[in-house]
Amino acid sequence: MECLPSPEPQVCVVVIGYNDSAHVADAVRSALAQGAAVREVIAVDDCSVDDSREVLQRLAATEPRLKVIARATNSGGCGTPRNDGIDACTSPYVMFLDSDDVLPPGAVDALLTAATEHGTQVAAGLCLRRELPSGREVPWEPELYDTPAIVEHPGRRPRLVHDTLCVNKLYRTDFLRTHGIRFPDGRYVYEDFVFSARVLAAAPRIALISNPVYIWHVRRSATKLSISLDRAGIANWQARMDAHREAVDILTDAGEKKLARAARAKFLERGLRMYTRELDQRTPEYRAEWWRLTRAYLATFDEADVEHAPAPGRVIARVILASPEPVDLPRLQQVAARPARLVPPYVRGADGTPVWSEQLPQVSLEHLLVRPMRLLPLTVDASLLPRARSSVLTLRLYELYGRVAGSVPTTVDVELRDRARVASGMRRTAAWRADADPVAPDGSWTAEVLLDLGALDPTACVWDLRLRVRFADGTYRETAARAVAGPGVLRRTAVRDLRRGVRLVQPYATNAGNLAVRVAPGVRGVAQVVRRRVRRALSR
Repeated sequence: MECLPSPEPQVCVVVIGYNDSAHVADAVRSALAQGAAVREVIAVDDCSVDDSREVLQRLAATEPRLKVIARATNSGGCGTPRNDGIDACTSPYVMFLDSDDVLPPGAVDALLTAATEHGTQVAAGLCLRRELPSGREVPWEPELYDTPAIVEHPGRRPRLVHDTLCVNKLYRTDFLRTHGIRFPDGRYVYEDFVFSARVLAAAPRIALISNPVYIWHVRRSATKLSISLDRAGIANWQARMDAHREAVDILTDAGEKKLARAARAKFLERGLRMYTRELDQRTPEYRAEWWRLTRAYLATFDEADVEHAPAPGRVIARVILASPEPVDLPRLQQVAARPARLVPPYVRGADGTPVWSEQLPQVSLEHLLVRPMRLLPLTVDASLLPRARSSVLTLRLYELYGRVAGSVPTTVDVELRDRARVASGMRRTAAWRADADPVAPDGSWTAEVLLDLGALDPTACVWDLRLRVRFADGTYRETAARAVAGPGVLRRTAVRDLRRGVRLVQPYATNAGNLAVRVAPGVRGVAQVVRRRVRRALSR
């Protein structure tokens, strides 16, 4: 068997870290394990006060490809240490790695092959967000990387602005240096936004590959949350808007109007929706200030920018622009959910056009009359009554400006999905029946589904509820159900389980308001839940 020649060492991996001695060695080893294509790994320690520097120096003593840069002062952000790495790089190509993440096997070879074979200045691949400790993986911007492609100019693929990460990409070092492309220095939150905009503004040829090239570790239970997860303070939202504004200015100044417009649309669809979903977790003072700041920033958008955004973000933006004070926050949160849903009441303007509310008739919802059924923000309420043999799931589907009745709802497919493994645990189908509901004078439909929760995988803890609403005209809408309260609903219940004696079941509402179910099987599982509750109570 003929041996293939080893690839020429051409890549520098810049690893940055601060007070992360628990993970930085794994990050560095994952870079070194990429093989001969990696000429050097530059680890930049941002003046850590733990033993990160010692960990790196011990590794460097046995690995000649590893160079450690120990900063004398802490920069306060991620940009400066990455710039230090660019300055120290001696390789034709450079890529970036955070100390708490890893590169999957073969990542560098895949990116380098794409860049060298096609002569591109940038090669980008799929990033996987790995939730820890569950190990659940969610692809980041998968639509961009479904099919390998060569993008001759970023303006031909405006969706590139959606992937603001710098870490799932390989860059020609001379391309960055020639165009003066660097990260913002100092304590600059969301520095990736600005760096990515500078890269796109320089109009590189880009190779897109479908290979996973980066594992982004998401540790929501960490003592100190990462910048992307630490959104509790209003300063985080202000920093996000500032970084986005600078990124848009960079693209606009470079004459990339399509990319700038796509970036504004992305802000409405991604950032605005995400922070709107979380408003009920914030204080009244935060919500008032958030509304004021957001309204001021949205006022800088052109009408065409807002119109270009997908419907949920567009509607949220128009409600904020229409009201000087926070209004309809619970309803906005439901529009911001994924999938989006518009909850009653459904109001029409003087000319019969669907509008947001009687108080804000200037916010038109006319698009609901023409949107495909699979994209409509249907609302399905759900309550789950746990029982020993068959728990009862009750669903209510609301009319939406005549669209539901016009398509005639027939059945609903119900799926319980293991959140950790994104795997189906149970599927059931039920028929809709028309129901006279005084709360929904325009009409609603109900369905009841029997679920044997005792048949679920006992190793899984959290189950998400997913629905597919089917219609007589052959269309359907995939959605989630809104958790509703009521007698015996959204309360932890112990039910008899013929297999394990007892099972603890708790229907609950997620942050987005969706119905989910926690299940603890057996006496041991129940005891674990009780112990966790006691620990939480004692820690308050």
